[in-house]
Amino acid sequence: MGQRPTPQIPVVVLAGFLGSGKTTLLNHLLHRSGGSRIGAVVNDFGSIEIDAMAVAGALGDSTVSLGNGCLCCAVDASELDGYLERLARPEAGIDVIVIEASGLAEPQELVRMVLASEQPRVVYGGLVEVVDAAEFDDTRAKHPEIDRHLALADLVVVNKTDRAPEPERVLALVHSLADGAAVVPATYGRIDPEFLYDCRPSEERVGQLSFDDLHDHPEDGEDGGHPGHLHAAYDTLSFVSDLPLDPRRLMRFLDSRPEGLYRIKGYVDLGPYDTRNRYAVHAVGRFLRFHPEPWTSTDARRTQLVLIGSGIDAAALRGELDACRRDADAPPADEHGMWGVLRYVPDGEEPPDTP
Repeated sequence: MGQRPTPQIPVVVLAGFLGSGKTTLLNHLLHRSGGSRIGAVVNDFGSIEIDAMAVAGALGDSTVSLGNGCLCCAVDASELDGYLERLARPEAGIDVIVIEASGLAEPQELVRMVLASEQPRVVYGGLVEVVDAAEFDDTRAKHPEIDRHLALADLVVVNKTDRAPEPERVLALVHSLADGAAVVPATYGRIDPEFLYDCRPSEERVGQLSFDDLHDHPEDGEDGGHPGHLHAAYDTLSFVSDLPLDPRRLMRFLDSRPEGLYRIKGYVDLGPYDTRNRYAVHAVGRFLRFHPEPWTSTDARRTQLVLIGSGIDAAALRGELDACRRDADAPPADEHGMWGVLRYVPDGEEPPDTP
């Protein structure tokens, strides 16, 4: 059987104007990372001490330290690809890389650089735009380009809602500018890390995909509710199918995914359209990638997906995914059926044999 490709490390771009709370959010992620190791690229100043889970003082320009278990970055944008290569080395043990842009950076340029990276071990993980709810009107007046930044974002964190005199109005305005991206209110930058990346499990797990971090939290109470929990800011849907999915139907679903559906992750079985591979799915906002991975003799051939979003209709999404199943009496696979999926397979990854 073929070998599984090396897992790719998601690179999340964290943007927002000065004072929006980017560093607070990053610090929060560090404290709530569990067993995950976060590498940080700070565009203008600062240092990140990974093992201590704390943001420390400023470093000199273009400085990286990997000694004593600490990883500290202060980089010029032109050096970004080199630092991604360094952070993605297996010996660094990094699970996710967060690029904290400067308060006056151009997010589109950083996203373009990540997408253009030639490092095979990294994959774009989405653009997170942080806005200050209390100062949003003034920020928008001083920096009208924020409208463009919001339209590009995959996730918008409306921070400091506790300090805004009209938080609901600001949230509604941001929704109107975010062009379908998920919008999450927050105080002190507190969002669940699971919204951005897969947290490393604290114990070894068996199976292809675990939903443990998204469900069954006994500490939240017997009723399973999450009052006051960060998960309450968004909804999740777990979908499993022992029948393979039809690639055309799946692409129709993905191409029309609704407003607020921020993240899709998991594995897809496309049955006779590719009997050798399962397809890892990585979708963040508008970004979509498939990665073929050889089936092994121990794999249960099924589709397993997790969908995460804000204000999504889980029942409707489940119905749409159910409709993607390939019936046992479906016609034979045809040579054109995979074209939609293959558009989102990165160059250099082996395509399936023609049915």
